[in-house]
Amino acid sequence: MDSVKFCKDPKVVTENDFFTSGLNIPGDTSSNKVGSNVTIVNVARIPGLNTCTRHFSFIKGTLRVGFVTSNPQNRHIAKVLNEGDVFVFPKGLIHYQQNIGHDNAVVIAALSSQNPGVITIANVVFGANPNITADILAKAFQLNKNTVQKLQARF
Repeated sequence: MDSVKFCKDPKVVTENDFFTSGLNIPGDTSSNKVGSNVTIVNVARIPGLNTCTRHFSFIKGTLRVGFVTSNPQNRHIAKVLNEGDVFVFPKGLIHYQQNIGHDNAVVIAALSSQNPGVITIANVVFGANPNITADILAKAFQLNKNTVQKLQARF
């Protein structure tokens, strides 16, 4: 049972449960006959890896990433990534990435699907075709119908 990693209580997870760094630091290749070193990134190094649906290996720039846990806690888990950092996003949770540097950011993103898509929340909610009725969205977002209709017109 050494290879089994049990899930941590979602109420006590932190951003570091979904993060590791140092992939930009070369490993020691002199200690073996073939002159190679593999830096393993597994659940022992990133406990949240067992929930992963999207994995970011950071190459260049500065990026703020985060996700929000499920109801009712709705905890915001966020981290600033730099070169050599890795962050994983749990399956099914709303997540984001924002370039906060002055240059382009470069990441390698690995997804747990053979045909992943992108869902932009505002586009999906306010730009659905046909529209989700303004009554439903007004109630869900606690807005008046006029505000919802203005938002829908933008998408």
